[in-house]
Amino acid sequence: MKNRTYILGLGMLVFILFSCGNNNKRADGYGNFEATEITISAENNGKLMQFNLAEGDILQKEQFIGYMDTIPLTLKREQLEVSKAIISSKSRGVLSQINVLNAKLKTANTNKNRAENLLKDNAGTQKKLDDVTGEIDVIRNQIRSVEIQNAPVVNELKAIDVQLKQLEDQIRKSKIINPINGTVLAKYAEPNEITTFGKPLYKIADLNTMQLRVYISETQLANIKIGQQVTVKIDSAETMKSFKGTVGWIASEAEFTPKIIQTKEERVALVYAVKVDVINEGSLKIGMPAEIWLTEE
Repeated sequence: MKNRTYILGLGMLVFILFSCGNNNKRADGYGNFEATEITISAENNGKLMQFNLAEGDILQKEQFIGYMDTIPLTLKREQLEVSKAIISSKSRGVLSQINVLNAKLKTANTNKNRAENLLKDNAGTQKKLDDVTGEIDVIRNQIRSVEIQNAPVVNELKAIDVQLKQLEDQIRKSKIINPINGTVLAKYAEPNEITTFGKPLYKIADLNTMQLRVYISETQLANIKIGQQVTVKIDSAETMKSFKGTVGWIASEAEFTPKIIQTKEERVALVYAVKVDVINEGSLKIGMPAEIWLTEE
């Protein structure tokens, strides 16, 4: 009787230990959350007149953030417009000469047609036709001469138009327009500071959907594919908090496991990076550790 009781107790202990071992199954991958961070930089030089944002602000795409001083650009544009008006007046004088010559050319062509008809009817002379033809050649040469004189003026007007377009582009880029929907992660400038082209103003990222970068072994690669639904878990106060995730990218080449992920023995193994898209309800942060489970536990 004692032996049967001992064997039964030993069997129950083995069952409990076996059950506990099954409940301690490890996750299929470990990693950290990340997001696509974009650094917005100044596209012009000048004083930052207005810059309305703070770290943590949620911005909309095409939202007006501020602007840089555009007075020097505006004054230069006005100067170019005055120069263009002066040059245009000169060009109009040249064009009026061309118009007069074109009118003379039209009359000469009419006289030529008349002289040719008279010559056919034996009512005119060859000399009259030659005189009219010579007059036409003279007028055409005069028109070409005036056009050559006007060419530098036309080119100068085109150059001014190009400069005006460049100024308009610089004035437009003096406005700071937010390019994407997202949350301000860092602010690098303040109003009244002098900025230069390319100087960072702020950093923004769309945190509505986070990417969990995890690493899986070659043996797990066959069990995961792009578009697959997985379970993502993060540490919580009492128990692990679960999210639904979608595999969005799988690396095509293996790499050594990053040191921050696994133990010393596992860091030497070749693994594949995987990105899992997870909808963020507000608790997920950049750099937060998490794990994925290919099957729900």
